[in-house]
Amino acid sequence: MKKILLALVCLAVWHAHAQTVPSPEQFLGYKPGTRFTPEYKVLNYFKAVAQARPDMVKTASYGETYEGRELMLAYVASPANLPNLEAIRTNNLRMAGVLKDQPATDNKTIIVWLSYNVHGNEPSSSEAAMQTLYALAGNDSQQTKQWLQNTVVIMDPCVNPDGHDRYVNWYNSVVGAQFNADPQAREHDEPWPGGRSNHYNFDLNRDWAWQTQLETQQRVKKYNEWLPQVHVDYHEQGYNQPYYFAPAAEPFHEVITPWQREFQVMIGKNNAKYFDNNGWLYFTKERFDLFYPSYGDTYPLYSGAIGMTFEQGGIRAGLGVKKEDDDTLTLVKRVAHHYTTGLSTIETAAANAPRLLQEYRQFFTNSGNAKDAPYKTYVLTSNDINQLKSVARLLDLNGISYGALNTKTFSGYNYFTGKEEAYKGDAYTLAVSALQPRSTLLRVLFEPKSTLSDSITYDITAWSLPYAYNIKSYAVKEKLDMGSFTSTAVTPVTSGYGVLIPYTSVASAQVMSYLINKKVKLRFAQKDFTYKGKDYASGTLIVLNGGNDDDWNKLVNEACAKYNLQPVAVESGFMDKGADFGSPDIHFIPAPKVLMLTGEQVSSLGAGEVWSFFEQTLHYPITLANTERLQRLDLSNYTVIILPDGNYRSLGDKAIEDKLKNFVRDGGKLIAIEDAVNSLADNNWGIKEKEEDEKDGKKDTSAYQALKKYGSRQRDEMPEEIPGAIYKVNLDNTHPLAFGYSDTYYTLKQSSHMYQFLKDGWNVGVIKKDSHVAGFVGSKLKQRLKDGLTFGVQDMGRGTIVYLVDNPLFRHFWEGGKLLFTNAVFLAGE
Repeated sequence: MKKILLALVCLAVWHAHAQTVPSPEQFLGYKPGTRFTPEYKVLNYFKAVAQARPDMVKTASYGETYEGRELMLAYVASPANLPNLEAIRTNNLRMAGVLKDQPATDNKTIIVWLSYNVHGNEPSSSEAAMQTLYALAGNDSQQTKQWLQNTVVIMDPCVNPDGHDRYVNWYNSVVGAQFNADPQAREHDEPWPGGRSNHYNFDLNRDWAWQTQLETQQRVKKYNEWLPQVHVDYHEQGYNQPYYFAPAAEPFHEVITPWQREFQVMIGKNNAKYFDNNGWLYFTKERFDLFYPSYGDTYPLYSGAIGMTFEQGGIRAGLGVKKEDDDTLTLVKRVAHHYTTGLSTIETAAANAPRLLQEYRQFFTNSGNAKDAPYKTYVLTSNDINQLKSVARLLDLNGISYGALNTKTFSGYNYFTGKEEAYKGDAYTLAVSALQPRSTLLRVLFEPKSTLSDSITYDITAWSLPYAYNIKSYAVKEKLDMGSFTSTAVTPVTSGYGVLIPYTSVASAQVMSYLINKKVKLRFAQKDFTYKGKDYASGTLIVLNGGNDDDWNKLVNEACAKYNLQPVAVESGFMDKGADFGSPDIHFIPAPKVLMLTGEQVSSLGAGEVWSFFEQTLHYPITLANTERLQRLDLSNYTVIILPDGNYRSLGDKAIEDKLKNFVRDGGKLIAIEDAVNSLADNNWGIKEKEEDEKDGKKDTSAYQALKKYGSRQRDEMPEEIPGAIYKVNLDNTHPLAFGYSDTYYTLKQSSHMYQFLKDGWNVGVIKKDSHVAGFVGSKLKQRLKDGLTFGVQDMGRGTIVYLVDNPLFRHFWEGGKLLFTNAVFLAGE
């Protein structure tokens, strides 16, 4: 009798809570979709529902953005499951083999994770998230109760709060009393840099694996603490497009399982049922593929989940816009579509919970055994421990375990030569076994060659870490014996004369920046030298007592300890071999005063990569100024001007051209990256785009060339495309731009532009014949991508122009290029 009374009391409390939960409209004072809601109000609504239904909803902050906005998750579960969230989470990790404290129990609860608004100017999903939460916890629906019996729903209502509020605040400031559906109205013309990206203008949807941004680091840490069975990432696309949902388009990466493909179809069919009932248009199996590993659908797929992207037409639509078919797409409609797919996904997952759990277990069993994996161990080797530490940090962020080799004898695929070779030892090794739970993700991140089932893909097609980090590596078919990976200790040094600091990695660049910020005077060696029988490479940093303040030695030790570099004391400027420290081959490093152009002619993502690198990696000051103000800027305040990727129309203005050229001639340095190089080439700056080779690139001019199938138009363009492939670059490492490198560098090439070798300059990085390493390159373009300039330096008057044809800072995961970019700013031309 007591149990019955208790059950009746609980039921009464449940019904009482359901009646007190405010709907989004009640809480906000307007119907969702009729206004854009600032992020803090979205979170406040979630907290209000959690307060009204503490038996079903729990909210928890998981961090802050760069601008200080809260990042928050909501956990939605049945009253029986909510108190047991921690037990459900840990048991889920035991099923995955990540947590090994005890065997997993016979779990019947699945986890569905819904991520909203990763692109800030795609805000309809945050509005839909409130509706979805209310449907799950705010009414007395028997259907949702049934779903939640075996399902925990985790909701991230706004992945990118800074971008979201940048867009929403701007839109709310320009919309009238009624929205204007005219596509030419100013409310559909979002200003630079737009709300898509985060504070530093990074695309967070491409940062899952690399975790270069604060938001991603905090979110993926929580994600990997749960490893859900299903994950959905909510997006928007052009407003003339209908809704897109799974199944995805080819290419699917080869590691994606038949079950992951099958469940995507099941989700698609259930979504289609509801869309068909409402007469809503949609498409599947097109455009959005599953290949690049750092998306919100692929990263979960490679981590054992069913990962999916849902795309609602709506970018630049505001509260309402007239489409090409004369229909008006409103925010209310967009919200309804996202709301529908959210509930449909939960419904499908709940109905298939046993199979989801079974396949989830099998996925991680196969991963732990490295089933079908071509390699069982990956070995990275370097004489610079900091290079390996940078990889170790990425592996830590992704829950991938590693160690150091206990053996120095093995053979494997050498990434740099493309051959099976015996290992030749360097001072340090980092080894990663494929026999671990995160083996599938590991395999994708380290694959030497990308295998595409279809050449039409949405993003880059190669990313292998040995190339991205420019670290000599081996892929080994056998399991190798490993021990623990440990770092080296830095010993402080004291000298009355000076100190040498190695220049071999980004850590060296950070030490240099630290000391320059502290007003310590630095020099670098233009050529190799020998001191007390030890050889030192060109680029080695030199700090001398003369000319520095008394605390210089203390500051050097602080910087080297902070960035894990071992300094070496010197007691004389007389060298065994090479230039003495008073030689002209020893160059002083002046503190650069850096200006970067931003604004409408500049890629916001490209500018963000440079801005973030200065502030988050080098911790060095940089001034940002809009290109539109260039004519009025006083350039005498700067010594370095950076042109990020962009289309610089203003360079065609004679007055602007003369101003920039005078800046260089007077001793300044101009650094052009990616398409900024093309803008200089178009305006007679001394670099020229390469002509098509008459022998290899001559086009067929026969009459039949014009006969093309319209239905094959997208595929017909692929012979001229390069969505992102890795190329080997031959470096002249005697030039300061390439200090700290061997004579080889691996670049991510995304552009078809090839430039002639500089006749009056230094061709520091060039692509020769047969330099393609990995990734898709169109057949016609591949013939032309050879014998051209990638990185170059040209003198003009007393100044310098640095050409970075390929982006060495790409998405900040291309770690191997960061030192090269630093050289461009601090060393090249000095």
